[in-house]
Amino acid sequence: MRANEVRLEPGRVCTSHGGWKGSCRLAEAEQMVSPCPAGPLLGNDRHMIGSSLRVLSLAVGIGASLGLAGCSRYLPSAGPRTGAIESAPTAASLHGIELVRVNYGIAADLRQEARQARFSASFSGPVHADHEVAAGDVLAIYIWEAPPAVLFTSQTATAMGLTGGGTGTVSLPPQTVDNAGDIRVPFAGTIHVAGLTVAQIESRIAGRLAGKANEPQVIVRLASNNTQDITVVGDVRRSMEVPVTPGGVRLLRALAMAGGVSRPVSKTSIQLSRDGKVAVLPLETILKDPSENVPLRGGDVVTALYQPLSFTILGAAGRNAEVSFEASGISLAQAIARSGGLNDNRSNPAGVFLFRFARPDALKWPMPPKTLVRGKVPVIFQFDLRDPATFFAAETFPVHNDDLIYVSNAPVADLQKVLNVVSSIVYPFQTLQSAGIIK
Repeated sequence: MRANEVRLEPGRVCTSHGGWKGSCRLAEAEQMVSPCPAGPLLGNDRHMIGSSLRVLSLAVGIGASLGLAGCSRYLPSAGPRTGAIESAPTAASLHGIELVRVNYGIAADLRQEARQARFSASFSGPVHADHEVAAGDVLAIYIWEAPPAVLFTSQTATAMGLTGGGTGTVSLPPQTVDNAGDIRVPFAGTIHVAGLTVAQIESRIAGRLAGKANEPQVIVRLASNNTQDITVVGDVRRSMEVPVTPGGVRLLRALAMAGGVSRPVSKTSIQLSRDGKVAVLPLETILKDPSENVPLRGGDVVTALYQPLSFTILGAAGRNAEVSFEASGISLAQAIARSGGLNDNRSNPAGVFLFRFARPDALKWPMPPKTLVRGKVPVIFQFDLRDPATFFAAETFPVHNDDLIYVSNAPVADLQKVLNVVSSIVYPFQTLQSAGIIK
């Protein structure tokens, strides 16, 4: 080394140019880095600078060695790194986990798969179906006989205890349909009425009286509907049975008659059960689409379900939390936005992952999944937000209840942690050395 050079660290020297006004350069690359201190260096100064820089060089070397040796796993972290998750399908300890790199096509397929069956498609039928009488119903029956009355005279009506409005007109006592589905009408006998509409019952009674009464005419009215009820239960103000009226009862009317839902509309779903078929829709969807306000039938069961759906987000996001969302659902883009987005200082945009137990038929797998947990497949969906096209996939991808979203740290964040550890070692040593406590 020449007399006018001070070796700062391997490959870096300060060279004087007349009076020690020089600059630091990499000896090999000849790259200018920073100016050297102005003025001649005394012996103690040279010793202190050389000693301090040797410590700094050593500490940086140690930090780099730790990072290169894979010891960064000992650094504080909110979760696994991107590489560890990407290797999950091939790791022996994690065998059976599926890793899916999401594009728009996959997101669109999952959204279609998650689309709920519509009431309008599952429960189609006449808007106002005629009531079919069943055991337990009560009928009011009125009979008229054209003059001259032959059968239902005032004397006959009085003798039989029937209510008459004049010659040839009688009103029968309320007739309750028995367990066999029958009623009894004077001069007509036992008539089976279960499964018939009131119009059909009128025709059947008139037919039985033909030849006995003079041109009989019959009117039948449903006095008490005890069988064709709609059951409304769940998170409503009061559970009740809503009778089916001749004009028909639609879904929202049945809910209104039960006092409405008792929970927030955005977190309530409606389940409709009919003849073994069950479908569920968010109440908001029914309110927004009139076609989903379907007409109900006797025997239908309407259940209001309070569903506090939520997902969990961890890692390098704006905030780590369990976040609730509406029954109508949200997309991954909305979920990330509600969590404060990605952390600019820590996050790896290529390392956004969503963990879910998916149904085996949710996707078209290259190979059939082998590991099932409660009949479902453990799947990790990966989103590379460095690619602008992935934002369309994130806007389409549906988030499910109990999903876990994880944002991994960027590699530079781990390097920063290493350098922080190094700095915590170097600077206290330099302070003690500058104070002359150690040499």
